[in-house]
Amino acid sequence: MKPISPRPARTVFVLTFIAMGAAACAPLNTYYKPGANVAQVSRATTACEVQALRDVPVSTQMRRTPPRYVPPRRSCDSNNNCTSTGGFYIPGELVTFDPNTALRKRVETQCMADRGFAPVSIPACPGSVARAAPVQATTTLPALNPNSCVIRNPDGSFQIVTRG
Repeated sequence: MKPISPRPARTVFVLTFIAMGAAACAPLNTYYKPGANVAQVSRATTACEVQALRDVPVSTQMRRTPPRYVPPRRSCDSNNNCTSTGGFYIPGELVTFDPNTALRKRVETQCMADRGFAPVSIPACPGSVARAAPVQATTTLPALNPNSCVIRNPDGSFQIVTRG
């Protein structure tokens, strides 16, 4: 019996590490109100998502992309022996989409605005800032300035750093 190679596990670990690293470099896109508790933001976001889904339900629609025609081909060798292949159609692909997605997002954003929250995108902190900051999670949203950045923690929480 052949022993099991540790490589698949190593590959999964490396891919997971890369995915976590990519998430750490991504900005934090969230709704924001300085002084709000992170749990308040989460509850308000969920409530507004539910309201938006109720007001603008999913409307899954299907369309088929147009078919494509591949014309016949004639190939000849150096002895002038020729072969022909007939033309054929490649059928269009079936595509599903929800035309209400953009409107539902606008309704959600308006609901959050009515509660005092605005959408923001906070850039990831440079490595030097992330290494210098003590490990902790933000629980109350601070006032932001152009130098604010975010550190993503392995447990899914985040820390907002506002440099002077």
